[in-house]
Amino acid sequence: MAAFSRVALIGFGEVGQTLGADLLAACASVAAYDVLFARADSAPSRALANIRLRAAKSAQEAVRSAELVISAVTAASDVDAAKSVVPELEKGAFYLDLNSVSPGVKQACAKIIEEAGGRYVEAAVMTPIAPKRIASSMLLGGPHGAEFQMRAAPTGFTGAKVFSPIIGQASATKMCRSVIIKGIESLLAESMLTARHYGVEKTVLDSLSDLLPAGDWEKIATYFISRTLEHGTRRAEEMREAAETVHEAGLEPLMANATAMREDWAAQFKSALTETNLGAMLDAIRNDIEKQAARKAAE
Repeated sequence: MAAFSRVALIGFGEVGQTLGADLLAACASVAAYDVLFARADSAPSRALANIRLRAAKSAQEAVRSAELVISAVTAASDVDAAKSVVPELEKGAFYLDLNSVSPGVKQACAKIIEEAGGRYVEAAVMTPIAPKRIASSMLLGGPHGAEFQMRAAPTGFTGAKVFSPIIGQASATKMCRSVIIKGIESLLAESMLTARHYGVEKTVLDSLSDLLPAGDWEKIATYFISRTLEHGTRRAEEMREAAETVHEAGLEPLMANATAMREDWAAQFKSALTETNLGAMLDAIRNDIEKQAARKAAE
């Protein structure tokens, strides 16, 4: 079965840029659209200097004649992105939804695309995109998953595998995993910042090594906390979708909502990423917290 040769990207952030560069090496034609193309100083606009695909002026222009449309937008924009391509979506075109949203949102997007004559494929990206890029592990969902996989593998999607014919199960897998992974990130951030205040962070980490022998807990804590600082806003958005996933299952998402709040909070301390040592990173964050408290007290 022939590989995809005409691809459109909706969204040109980190994931879109990574896939765009890899697709250029494998496809004859790649177009992209991002709402931030309207701003010349935006990160998506600046990326066009190095990733020389065709920048479209609208989502409709980008998807015109495309065999494959890839949606890589923010979670809150998933439904809007699906709606935006409908007027020019080719009949029978595949629509790969990579966004981290709840099963209910995936099902809503599937309805939009299928009613427009497209073939919706749910995808849950199960690893950070950077290491393996287009070959990253993905769980595919929906009735078109197997056919998509056969055509996508020669294009570079070698880590994609068919997971379920039911839309929403792949997303549920990722969202439930996020409750744990991002929950651990938030727990470590809260625990270590508090422990640093009392000067007991090393003892706490040593005790974790005894209870949970998962490796070097100082290294683990440094990595997880740095992720909250660098990607807190995006991860908070994903956790709100995880909370919705829990809600759709009939549970009150106490942990997921709290994690979203902590991730959102952590994003404001991104400057602490200049520190690679855990203690120094925690000190940088705590210094900013104290400065904020002093400003509020002075008001």
